[in-house]
Amino acid sequence: MSTHLRHLRGLTIATAVTLTAGLALVFFYAPLDAEQGFVQKIFYVHVPLAIVSLVGFCLGGVFGLVYLRTGKRVWDMRSYCAIHMSLIFSVGGLLAGSIWAKASWGHWWVWSEPTLVSYLIVILLYCTYQPLRFSIEDPERQARYAAVFSIVCGAFVPINFILVNLSVQYLHPRVLNLQGGNMPNSMKLAFYVSLLGFSLLFATLMKYEMASKEMRIETRRLRRMLLGEDPAGPLVRSASPS
Repeated sequence: MSTHLRHLRGLTIATAVTLTAGLALVFFYAPLDAEQGFVQKIFYVHVPLAIVSLVGFCLGGVFGLVYLRTGKRVWDMRSYCAIHMSLIFSVGGLLAGSIWAKASWGHWWVWSEPTLVSYLIVILLYCTYQPLRFSIEDPERQARYAAVFSIVCGAFVPINFILVNLSVQYLHPRVLNLQGGNMPNSMKLAFYVSLLGFSLLFATLMKYEMASKEMRIETRRLRRMLLGEDPAGPLVRSASPS
């Protein structure tokens, strides 16, 4: 456990340093956008949050697939934590995007923009994950159904991304595309450092959630041992929010 905590401490420090460096580059190194001015700075928060959340959803599907192949509960827990954390990041990305839209377009939301609508669809889809998961009483069926859900929806995320990028009409600012866009190198550097910082933040928060759940499982196991009960009894609910 002490080694595990040392790794968490190191990851936390790396995350804080990277995020601080990213913010410093965003506000003191990257130039102002010629068209949007200072408000474009929210791009360095909105886009990394969106990218990390979408990758996290896919990661949850990968973990779900590994769980179905191995049957090890730790992979089910990792899938749950990845999706849980991705939902938090996606809501943050959606809020940041709405603020950017209000400042740039004068509207909090534009339904004719495929990027925004497709991102909202993904978020709403994953909002059904927890209600579906915890509506099933049997722990084995719960983990199995949740894994299938995570795999199917995780496969939908890149397909949705490809379809949106094949759309003809764009309203959403294309500051960055698959080829790097037309951003100057200073803006690219600030963006990539911010992306790395938010990726590390995702990994850090996910590991803390995993450590918290593992500690709760161990506490339950010890409590049941002291009471003379079966120590494996309630541990199968390890990915529950309680």
